Amino acid sequence: MNFARRHSIVTVIVATVALSCDGAGTSPTGAGGSSGAAGTTGAAGTTAAAGSTGAAGTTAAAGTTGAAGTTAAAGSNGNAGTSVVAGTNGTAGTTAGGGRGGRGGTTGTAGTTGAAGTTGTAGTTGTAGATGTGGATPSTGCGKPAPASMRYTIDVSGKAREYILSVPSNYNPNTPYRLIFGWHPWGGSAQQVAGTGNNGYYGLKGASNNMAILVSPEGQDFQGNGLGWGNSNGEDIAFLRAMLDRFKSEMCIDESRIFSTGFSFGGMMSNAVACAGLARAVAPMAGNSTSGCVSGTQPVAYMGFHGVNDSVVAISGGRTMRDQFVKRNGCTTTTVPTTPTWCDGLASQYLPCTCVSYQGCMAGYPVTWCEYNANHMAAPSSAATLWTFFSQF
Repeated sequence: MNFARRHSIVTVIVATVALSCDGAGTSPTGAGGSSGAAGTTGAAGTTAAAGSTGAAGTTAAAGTTGAAGTTAAAGSNGNAGTSVVAGTNGTAGTTAGGGRGGRGGTTGTAGTTGAAGTTGTAGTTGTAGATGTGGATPSTGCGKPAPASMRYTIDVSGKAREYILSVPSNYNPNTPYRLIFGWHPWGGSAQQVAGTGNNGYYGLKGASNNMAILVSPEGQDFQGNGLGWGNSNGEDIAFLRAMLDRFKSEMCIDESRIFSTGFSFGGMMSNAVACAGLARAVAPMAGNSTSGCVSGTQPVAYMGFHGVNDSVVAISGGRTMRDQFVKRNGCTTTTVPTTPTWCDGLASQYLPCTCVSYQGCMAGYPVTWCEYNANHMAAPSSAATLWTFFSQF
Protein backbone atom coordinates (compact mmCIF):
# COMPACT_ATOMS: atom_id res chain seq x y z
CA MET A 1 0.00 0.00 0.00
CA ASN A 2 1.41 3.42 -0.88
CA PHE A 3 -0.18 6.20 1.04
CA ALA A 4 1.24 8.94 3.24
CA ARG A 5 1.02 9.03 7.00
CA ARG A 6 -2.01 10.86 8.17
CA HIS A 7 -3.33 11.89 11.46
CA SER A 8 -7.00 11.33 11.88
CA ILE A 9 -9.38 13.85 13.27
CA VAL A 10 -10.06 12.13 16.48
CA THR A 11 -13.75 12.31 16.89
CA VAL A 12 -14.57 9.72 19.52
CA ILE A 13 -15.58 6.08 19.20
CA VAL A 14 -17.46 4.73 22.12
CA ALA A 15 -20.78 3.59 24.54
CA THR A 16 -23.10 3.67 25.25
CA VAL A 17 -24.67 0.82 24.48
CA ALA A 18 -28.53 3.02 24.94
CA LEU A 19 -26.61 -0.38 26.02
CA SER A 20 -28.86 -1.03 26.68
CA CYS A 21 -22.81 -3.44 25.93
CA ASP A 22 -26.27 1.08 24.38
CA GLY A 23 -23.95 -0.82 28.01
CA ALA A 24 -27.23 -1.98 27.34
CA GLY A 25 -30.20 -1.03 29.45
CA THR A 26 -32.88 -3.43 30.51
CA SER A 27 -36.60 -3.10 30.14
CA PRO A 28 -39.05 -4.88 32.41
CA THR A 29 -40.81 -7.73 30.75
CA GLY A 30 -40.99 -10.42 33.44
CA ALA A 31 -44.63 -11.15 34.35
CA GLY A 32 -45.65 -10.99 37.99
CA GLY A 33 -46.63 -14.17 39.75
CA SER A 34 -50.41 -14.86 40.03
CA SER A 35 -52.01 -13.84 43.30
CA GLY A 36 -53.02 -16.67 45.59
CA ALA A 37 -56.72 -17.27 45.64
CA ALA A 38 -58.38 -15.98 48.77
CA GLY A 39 -59.49 -18.65 51.22
CA THR A 40 -63.12 -19.59 50.93
CA THR A 41 -65.30 -18.16 53.66
CA GLY A 42 -66.71 -20.93 55.80
CA ALA A 43 -70.43 -21.03 55.75
CA ALA A 44 -71.97 -19.93 59.02
CA GLY A 45 -73.42 -22.79 61.06
CA THR A 46 -77.13 -22.95 61.02
CA THR A 47 -78.95 -22.43 64.23
CA ALA A 48 -80.64 -25.52 65.54
CA ALA A 49 -84.35 -25.26 65.65
CA ALA A 50 -85.53 -23.99 68.97
CA GLY A 51 -86.86 -26.57 71.31
CA SER A 52 -87.27 -26.78 74.92
CA THR A 53 -83.55 -26.36 75.40
CA GLY A 54 -82.22 -26.58 71.87
CA ALA A 55 -78.61 -25.40 71.50
CA ALA A 56 -77.45 -23.14 68.69
CA GLY A 57 -75.75 -24.85 65.77
CA THR A 58 -72.01 -24.87 65.73
CA THR A 59 -70.10 -22.58 63.41
CA ALA A 60 -68.39 -24.09 60.36
CA ALA A 61 -64.64 -23.62 60.22
CA ALA A 62 -63.21 -21.27 57.63
CA GLY A 63 -61.54 -22.75 54.55
CA THR A 64 -57.84 -22.23 54.15
CA THR A 65 -56.48 -20.12 51.29
CA GLY A 66 -54.42 -21.49 48.41
CA ALA A 67 -50.87 -20.25 48.52
CA ALA A 68 -49.68 -18.07 45.68
CA GLY A 69 -46.27 -19.01 44.24
CA THR A 70 -43.95 -16.11 43.85
CA THR A 71 -42.40 -15.66 40.41
CA ALA A 72 -39.01 -17.08 39.76
CA ALA A 73 -36.42 -14.35 39.74
CA ALA A 74 -35.47 -13.64 36.17
CA GLY A 75 -32.06 -14.90 35.03
CA SER A 76 -29.64 -12.07 34.94
CA ASN A 77 -29.21 -10.57 31.52
CA GLY A 78 -31.37 -13.19 29.85
CA ASN A 79 -34.89 -12.67 28.73
CA ALA A 80 -37.45 -12.38 31.47
CA GLY A 81 -38.68 -15.57 33.07
CA THR A 82 -42.14 -16.70 32.14
CA SER A 83 -44.97 -16.06 34.54
CA VAL A 84 -45.31 -18.38 37.50
CA VAL A 85 -48.34 -20.60 37.59
CA ALA A 86 -50.37 -19.96 40.71
CA GLY A 87 -51.19 -23.00 42.82
CA THR A 88 -50.29 -24.53 46.09
CA ASN A 89 -46.63 -24.25 45.25
CA GLY A 90 -45.33 -21.62 42.81
CA THR A 91 -43.70 -23.17 39.78
CA ALA A 92 -40.34 -21.61 38.94
CA GLY A 93 -40.31 -19.40 35.86
CA THR A 94 -37.85 -20.55 33.28
CA THR A 95 -35.15 -18.11 32.19
CA ALA A 96 -34.40 -17.25 28.62
CA GLY A 97 -31.17 -18.48 27.07
CA GLY A 98 -28.06 -17.03 28.64
CA GLY A 99 -29.69 -16.09 31.96
CA ARG A 100 -29.02 -17.80 35.25
CA GLY A 101 -31.74 -20.09 36.52
CA GLY A 102 -34.63 -18.60 38.49
CA ARG A 103 -35.43 -19.67 42.03
CA GLY A 104 -38.50 -21.81 42.64
CA GLY A 105 -41.70 -20.19 43.81
CA THR A 106 -42.31 -20.37 47.56
CA THR A 107 -45.53 -21.55 49.11
CA GLY A 108 -47.80 -18.77 50.36
CA THR A 109 -49.02 -18.81 53.97
CA ALA A 110 -52.32 -20.56 54.41
CA GLY A 111 -55.24 -18.58 55.76
CA THR A 112 -56.03 -19.21 59.39
CA THR A 113 -59.31 -20.80 60.32
CA GLY A 114 -61.66 -18.01 61.25
CA ALA A 115 -64.23 -18.33 63.87
CA ALA A 116 -67.70 -18.30 62.55
CA GLY A 117 -66.62 -18.41 58.96
CA THR A 118 -63.72 -15.89 59.04
CA THR A 119 -61.87 -15.85 55.72
CA GLY A 120 -58.26 -17.02 55.74
CA THR A 121 -55.41 -14.66 54.73
CA ALA A 122 -54.69 -14.62 51.02
CA GLY A 123 -51.30 -15.83 49.75
CA THR A 124 -48.76 -13.13 48.87
CA THR A 125 -48.46 -12.17 45.23
CA GLY A 126 -45.11 -13.15 43.66
CA THR A 127 -42.51 -10.54 42.75
CA ALA A 128 -42.22 -9.71 39.09
CA GLY A 129 -39.20 -11.21 37.32
CA ALA A 130 -36.46 -8.82 36.26
CA THR A 131 -36.10 -8.32 32.55
CA GLY A 132 -33.20 -9.54 30.42
CA THR A 133 -31.28 -7.48 27.88
CA GLY A 134 -33.29 -8.42 24.84
CA GLY A 135 -31.13 -11.21 23.48
CA ALA A 136 -27.79 -10.30 25.09
CA THR A 137 -25.07 -12.93 25.31
CA PRO A 138 -23.34 -12.23 28.64
CA SER A 139 -19.67 -13.14 28.88
CA THR A 140 -18.15 -15.27 31.65
CA GLY A 141 -16.59 -12.12 33.09
CA CYS A 142 -19.97 -10.84 34.31
CA GLY A 143 -20.01 -10.44 38.07
CA LYS A 144 -16.30 -9.60 38.28
CA PRO A 145 -14.96 -6.17 39.27
CA ALA A 146 -14.02 -3.86 36.44
CA PRO A 147 -10.39 -3.60 35.32
CA ALA A 148 -8.89 -0.12 35.39
CA SER A 149 -9.08 2.19 32.39
CA MET A 150 -5.44 2.24 31.28
CA ARG A 151 -2.84 0.83 28.88
CA TYR A 152 -2.33 -2.94 28.89
CA THR A 153 0.05 -5.47 27.35
CA ILE A 154 -1.04 -8.87 26.07
CA ASP A 155 0.99 -11.76 24.69
CA VAL A 156 0.11 -12.84 21.16
CA SER A 157 2.12 -15.85 20.00
CA GLY A 158 5.13 -14.71 22.00
CA LYS A 159 4.89 -11.07 20.93
CA ALA A 160 3.87 -8.29 23.34
CA ARG A 161 1.02 -6.21 21.94
CA GLU A 162 -0.58 -3.18 23.62
CA TYR A 163 -3.99 -1.55 23.83
CA ILE A 164 -5.75 1.17 25.85
CA LEU A 165 -8.97 0.29 27.61
CA SER A 166 -11.76 2.67 28.66
CA VAL A 167 -14.37 1.26 31.06
CA PRO A 168 -17.57 3.18 31.94
CA SER A 169 -17.12 5.23 35.10
CA ASN A 170 -20.35 3.73 36.48
CA TYR A 171 -19.50 0.18 35.39
CA ASN A 172 -22.01 -2.43 36.57
CA PRO A 173 -20.43 -5.91 36.71
CA ASN A 174 -23.78 -7.50 35.95
CA THR A 175 -24.61 -5.46 32.84
CA PRO A 176 -23.37 -6.86 29.51
CA TYR A 177 -21.84 -3.86 27.69
CA ARG A 178 -21.29 -3.22 24.02
CA LEU A 179 -17.60 -3.47 23.10
CA ILE A 180 -16.22 -1.04 20.52
CA PHE A 181 -12.76 -1.12 18.93
CA GLY A 182 -11.25 2.07 17.49
CA TRP A 183 -8.26 1.46 15.17
CA HIS A 184 -5.75 4.24 14.45
CA PRO A 185 -4.48 5.36 11.02
CA TRP A 186 -1.01 4.70 9.64
CA GLY A 187 1.54 6.59 11.70
CA GLY A 188 -0.95 7.03 14.53
CA SER A 189 -1.12 5.28 17.88
CA ALA A 190 -3.47 3.88 20.46
CA GLN A 191 -3.17 7.12 22.42
CA GLN A 192 -4.08 9.18 19.37
CA VAL A 193 -7.44 7.40 19.18
CA ALA A 194 -8.02 7.18 22.95
CA GLY A 195 -7.40 10.92 23.20
CA THR A 196 -8.68 12.78 26.23
CA GLY A 197 -12.18 13.55 27.37
CA ASN A 198 -15.30 13.03 25.31
CA ASN A 199 -13.55 13.45 21.97
CA GLY A 200 -11.66 10.19 22.40
CA TYR A 201 -12.32 7.07 20.35
CA TYR A 202 -13.55 9.04 17.33
CA GLY A 203 -15.99 10.91 19.56
CA LEU A 204 -17.60 7.75 20.92
CA LYS A 205 -16.32 8.40 24.43
CA GLY A 206 -18.87 11.18 24.78
CA ALA A 207 -21.53 9.85 22.42
CA SER A 208 -21.77 6.46 24.17
CA ASN A 209 -22.22 8.14 27.56
CA ASN A 210 -20.90 5.26 29.69
CA MET A 211 -22.91 2.64 27.82
CA ALA A 212 -20.01 0.89 26.10
CA ILE A 213 -16.51 -0.39 26.78
CA LEU A 214 -14.00 1.20 24.41
CA VAL A 215 -10.67 -0.22 23.19
CA SER A 216 -7.87 1.43 21.24
CA PRO A 217 -5.32 -1.17 20.06
CA GLU A 218 -1.79 -0.22 18.97
CA GLY A 219 -0.44 -1.31 15.61
CA GLN A 220 3.04 -2.38 14.51
CA ASP A 221 5.59 -0.77 12.23
CA PHE A 222 4.53 -0.93 8.60
CA GLN A 223 7.14 -0.50 5.88
CA GLY A 224 9.30 1.60 8.21
CA ASN A 225 6.83 4.48 8.11
CA GLY A 226 4.97 4.23 11.38
CA LEU A 227 2.49 2.00 13.15
CA GLY A 228 -0.20 0.37 11.06
CA TRP A 229 -2.26 -2.74 10.45
CA GLY A 230 -0.45 -4.78 7.81
CA ASN A 231 -1.98 -7.92 9.32
CA SER A 232 0.82 -10.08 7.94
CA ASN A 233 -0.22 -13.75 8.14
CA GLY A 234 -3.30 -12.63 10.08
CA GLU A 235 -1.27 -11.43 13.08
CA ASP A 236 -3.48 -8.40 13.75
CA ILE A 237 -6.63 -10.51 13.63
CA ALA A 238 -4.86 -12.87 16.09
CA PHE A 239 -4.25 -9.80 18.30
CA LEU A 240 -7.98 -9.01 18.15
CA ARG A 241 -8.90 -12.59 19.07
CA ALA A 242 -6.53 -12.51 22.06
CA MET A 243 -8.10 -9.27 23.30
CA LEU A 244 -11.58 -10.69 22.88
CA ASP A 245 -10.69 -13.81 24.89
CA ARG A 246 -9.33 -11.63 27.70
CA PHE A 247 -12.25 -9.23 27.72
CA LYS A 248 -14.84 -12.01 27.75
CA SER A 249 -13.23 -13.58 30.80
CA GLU A 250 -12.50 -10.37 32.73
CA MET A 251 -15.42 -8.03 31.96
CA CYS A 252 -19.15 -8.18 31.50
CA ILE A 253 -19.60 -7.73 27.76
CA ASP A 254 -22.35 -8.70 25.38
CA GLU A 255 -20.64 -11.16 23.05
CA SER A 256 -23.30 -10.54 20.40
CA ARG A 257 -22.59 -6.78 20.29
CA ILE A 258 -18.97 -6.19 19.27
CA PHE A 259 -18.23 -3.26 16.95
CA SER A 260 -15.32 -1.74 15.05
CA THR A 261 -14.47 1.60 13.48
CA GLY A 262 -11.35 3.42 12.33
CA PHE A 263 -9.89 5.84 9.82
CA SER A 264 -7.55 5.10 6.90
CA PHE A 265 -5.44 2.10 8.00
CA GLY A 266 -7.92 1.88 10.89
CA GLY A 267 -10.76 1.68 8.36
CA MET A 268 -8.88 -1.05 6.53
CA MET A 269 -8.50 -2.99 9.78
CA SER A 270 -12.21 -2.59 10.47
CA ASN A 271 -12.89 -4.10 7.05
CA ALA A 272 -10.61 -7.03 7.92
CA VAL A 273 -12.49 -7.50 11.20
CA ALA A 274 -15.79 -7.58 9.31
CA CYS A 275 -14.46 -10.04 6.72
CA ALA A 276 -13.38 -12.35 9.57
CA GLY A 277 -16.93 -12.18 10.98
CA LEU A 278 -15.70 -10.87 14.34
CA ALA A 279 -18.08 -7.91 14.69
CA ARG A 280 -21.82 -7.31 14.72
CA ALA A 281 -21.31 -4.07 12.79
CA VAL A 282 -18.45 -1.96 11.46
CA ALA A 283 -18.07 1.66 10.35
CA PRO A 284 -14.85 2.13 8.34
CA MET A 285 -13.74 5.60 7.24
CA ALA A 286 -11.56 5.89 4.11
CA GLY A 287 -10.72 2.20 4.15
CA ASN A 288 -9.97 -0.50 1.61
CA SER A 289 -8.73 -4.10 1.70
CA THR A 290 -5.03 -3.52 2.51
CA SER A 291 -5.40 -5.28 5.89
CA GLY A 292 -6.85 -8.28 4.10
CA CYS A 293 -10.31 -9.74 3.70
CA VAL A 294 -10.73 -13.45 4.26
CA SER A 295 -13.51 -14.98 2.22
CA GLY A 296 -16.64 -15.82 4.13
CA THR A 297 -20.38 -15.57 4.26
CA GLN A 298 -20.99 -14.08 7.74
CA PRO A 299 -23.21 -10.99 7.36
CA VAL A 300 -22.06 -7.85 9.17
CA ALA A 301 -23.99 -4.57 9.40
CA TYR A 302 -21.95 -1.99 7.50
CA MET A 303 -21.73 1.80 7.37
CA GLY A 304 -18.90 3.29 5.33
CA PHE A 305 -17.62 6.86 4.86
CA HIS A 306 -15.27 8.04 2.11
CA GLY A 307 -14.24 11.40 0.68
CA VAL A 308 -14.79 11.55 -3.07
CA ASN A 309 -11.48 13.38 -3.61
CA ASP A 310 -9.34 11.07 -1.46
CA SER A 311 -5.82 11.18 -2.95
CA VAL A 312 -4.35 8.68 -0.47
CA VAL A 313 -6.91 5.86 -0.37
CA ALA A 314 -8.87 5.95 -3.60
CA ILE A 315 -12.61 5.82 -3.12
CA SER A 316 -12.79 2.90 -5.54
CA GLY A 317 -11.14 0.71 -2.88
CA GLY A 318 -13.74 1.76 -0.34
CA ARG A 319 -16.56 1.02 -2.75
CA THR A 320 -15.14 -2.44 -3.46
CA MET A 321 -15.20 -3.30 0.23
CA ARG A 322 -18.72 -1.91 0.55
CA ASP A 323 -19.84 -4.19 -2.26
CA GLN A 324 -18.45 -7.21 -0.39
CA PHE A 325 -21.06 -6.61 2.29
CA VAL A 326 -23.83 -5.66 -0.08
CA LYS A 327 -23.41 -9.22 -1.32
CA ARG A 328 -22.86 -10.89 2.07
CA ASN A 329 -25.87 -9.18 3.60
CA GLY A 330 -28.15 -10.23 0.74
CA CYS A 331 -28.85 -6.66 -0.42
CA THR A 332 -29.84 -5.60 -3.90
CA THR A 333 -28.00 -2.85 -5.75
CA THR A 334 -30.98 -0.52 -5.37
CA THR A 335 -30.36 2.39 -2.99
CA VAL A 336 -32.46 5.11 -1.40
CA PRO A 337 -31.25 8.24 0.41
CA THR A 338 -31.17 7.81 4.18
CA THR A 339 -33.45 10.02 6.25
CA PRO A 340 -32.26 11.53 8.53
CA THR A 341 -28.72 11.49 7.28
CA TRP A 342 -25.23 12.21 8.57
CA CYS A 343 -25.00 14.82 5.83
CA ASP A 344 -27.64 16.95 7.56
CA GLY A 345 -25.95 19.94 9.14
CA LEU A 346 -22.50 19.10 7.75
CA ALA A 347 -20.28 22.13 7.14
CA SER A 348 -20.62 23.58 3.65
CA GLN A 349 -17.07 22.68 2.60
CA TYR A 350 -18.02 18.98 2.79
CA LEU A 351 -20.97 19.36 0.44
CA PRO A 352 -22.25 17.79 -1.69
CA CYS A 353 -22.72 14.85 0.63
CA THR A 354 -24.89 11.78 0.15
CA CYS A 355 -25.74 8.80 2.35
CA VAL A 356 -27.68 5.91 0.85
CA SER A 357 -29.10 2.68 2.21
CA TYR A 358 -29.09 -0.50 0.14
CA GLN A 359 -32.43 -2.26 -0.22
CA GLY A 360 -33.43 -5.87 0.37
CA CYS A 361 -30.73 -6.62 2.97
CA MET A 362 -31.23 -9.36 5.55
CA ALA A 363 -33.10 -8.11 8.60
CA GLY A 364 -30.63 -6.58 11.05
CA TYR A 365 -27.80 -6.32 8.51
CA PRO A 366 -28.14 -2.99 6.71
CA VAL A 367 -25.55 -1.45 4.42
CA THR A 368 -25.26 2.36 4.44
CA TRP A 369 -22.72 4.27 2.37
CA CYS A 370 -21.77 7.96 2.70
CA GLU A 371 -19.68 10.02 0.27
CA TYR A 372 -18.74 13.64 0.85
CA ASN A 373 -16.63 16.41 -0.64
CA ALA A 374 -13.25 15.88 1.01
CA ASN A 375 -9.76 14.54 0.55
CA HIS A 376 -8.27 11.95 2.91
CA MET A 377 -9.87 12.58 6.30
CA ALA A 378 -12.02 10.96 8.96
CA ALA A 379 -15.72 11.62 8.64
CA PRO A 380 -16.26 14.98 10.37
CA SER A 381 -18.85 15.33 13.13
CA SER A 382 -19.66 11.62 12.88
CA ALA A 383 -19.63 10.56 16.55
CA ALA A 384 -23.41 10.77 17.04
CA THR A 385 -24.00 8.97 13.74
CA LEU A 386 -21.56 6.19 14.66
CA TRP A 387 -23.22 5.67 18.04
CA THR A 388 -26.71 5.71 16.55
CA PHE A 389 -25.62 3.09 14.03
CA PHE A 390 -23.99 0.79 16.60
CA SER A 391 -26.58 1.20 19.35
CA GLN A 392 -29.48 0.11 17.11
CA PHE A 393 -28.20 -3.48 17.44
